[in-house]
Order: sequence, then structure tokens, then C-alpha cells
Amino acid sequence: MVKKYCSEGLLLIITIIWGATFVIIKGALNEITPMLFIAVRFTIAAVLLFPFFIRPVLNSSKGTIKDGLILGVIYFLGFAAQTIGLQYTTATKSAFITGTFVLFTPIFQLIFEKKIPGKGSLLGILFVIIGLIFLSSKGNRVLDVFSEIGSGFNIGDFFTLICAVFFAMYLVYLDISSKKHDYKPLVFIQISLTGLLGIISALFVSATGMQVEKLIINSSLIFAIIYTSVFATIIASTIQTKFQKAVTPTKAGIILSFEPIFSAIFALFILSEKISKFAALGCALIFLGLIVAEVFDKLNVVSNE
Repeated sequence: MVKKYCSEGLLLIITIIWGATFVIIKGALNEITPMLFIAVRFTIAAVLLFPFFIRPVLNSSKGTIKDGLILGVIYFLGFAAQTIGLQYTTATKSAFITGTFVLFTPIFQLIFEKKIPGKGSLLGILFVIIGLIFLSSKGNRVLDVFSEIGSGFNIGDFFTLICAVFFAMYLVYLDISSKKHDYKPLVFIQISLTGLLGIISALFVSATGMQVEKLIINSSLIFAIIYTSVFATIIASTIQTKFQKAVTPTKAGIILSFEPIFSAIFALFILSEKISKFAALGCALIFLGLIVAEVFDKLNVVSNE
């Protein structure tokens, strides 16, 4: 039980780390194109990890390498879709649509693991989704988020929705693979593959003329690359890969759904964006979703005893 709560606490910490990335990456995309940013971010992370993680990788089994590669592909597709989507959609839409990964997680858990999430987790998800609606509503009515989404569902919204699907798939497949293998090879392989796929994608996009590569090196871009490479990639991915296995994918999804809350807090301090009453209520409902899931877990443990 102590290990479970420790793991949940660590997942919450990486959610705080990821909460800052929305504001940071959004600003960085003014100086660099999405695929090039992903290539640089994850390649730097892989290079920094190389001296510490290469030996476990070389001693890994074929099964470990295969699962690491699968995680890497899902990881890349999720981050690529998220970063591309940020170029074309609004902050409100992105926050709400990305948060829907918590809905897809139990579906993939049922498909991959043949497990039905508990009643507490499902009720927690309901509170989280309602909270996301409140948190994402910037107008005078709580349902304004749907008006904004419905007024023009664009390519950025589509990519963000794809991102939510891949993130949910990643949570479930990580739950499966991290229980079978050492976390170090999984971390290094998925980060390295994401960087490699980012390089290939950046070259392809540039060569085909789909997008003109842009790179304006300044202090804000350097900070964004350092923060996302070290904190949001190396530290966050290592913690998640090592400790998520002690938490169900659905519960992990509920914890990670706190990201929009921390994004709003960082936006308040960095961009001076105000948090509305609706947003504050949304934060409370998301927190309530986690509490409900935890209480049901405790009740189940007591009843089983």
C-alpha cells in the first residue's frame, strides 16, 4: 500500500512537470517547427542517458527491446500529434481534448489487458471529465467549451484528439511491459526511438516541402529545450516507466489528468492568465475524481479483507 501511494505521488510530481510544458512549448513553436523540436528534445535526452543506460540495454532480451520499440512508436506518435496540434488549435480546445485520454484509457485497458476498471475509477473519470469541461470553459457559460469546439473543429483539434488516443494507449501498454522488464532499457529505447523518428520526420517534412523548417536560436528556445529534455523527458519518463506499474492505468490516467490544472497555474504566473470561477470549480472536480477513486480503492481493500 505504501509503494502504491508513493508511486501515485511520483506520478503527480511528473504531472506538475508536464503542466509547465504546455506554456513553454507553445512559446517555443514560434522559434522552431514541431518535428525539429521533437527531434532535438528527445535526441538530447537520449545522449544524456546514454552513459548510464546503455549497459542495461545491451544486456536486454529481445522481448525487452521489442516492447521498448513499441512504446517508442506510441510515445512518438502521441508527442508528435500533440506538438503539431498546438500550432493550429487554441489553448482551451487543446486542454479539453487532450484531457479526454482519461476516457480512452479504460477502453484500451479492456482491449489489451482484458480488465474492466473498478466502479471507483469509472466514477472518478466522470468527475474528471466534468471538471475538464469547467476548467476549459473561458466564456460566461460552463458549456462554452463545446461551442468553441463545435464552431470550427480544425486540423489542430484532430491531431490533439489523436494525441489523446495514443497517450491512453501508451499508459496501458506501459502497464503491461513495465511489469515484465527492467525500466532502464525501456526508458532509453523509447526516448531514443522518439528522437530518431523525430529526425526522420523533420527531414521528410522539409524535403517534401510540407513545411519550411524554422530555427531561431534564442534564450527562450534554449530554456524550452533544456526543460523538456531534462525534466519533461528524462526525469518524467524514468519515473513513469519505473513506478506506474504499481498503479492501474485508469488510476494513472486520473492522476495525469491534473496536468491542465497545473498548466492553468503556470499560465497564471508566466502569462498572467486569470483563473476563472469555472476553472477553479473544474480543478476541484478533477481533484474530487481522484479522491473518489482512492476512497473506492480503500473500501474494496477493506471488503476483501
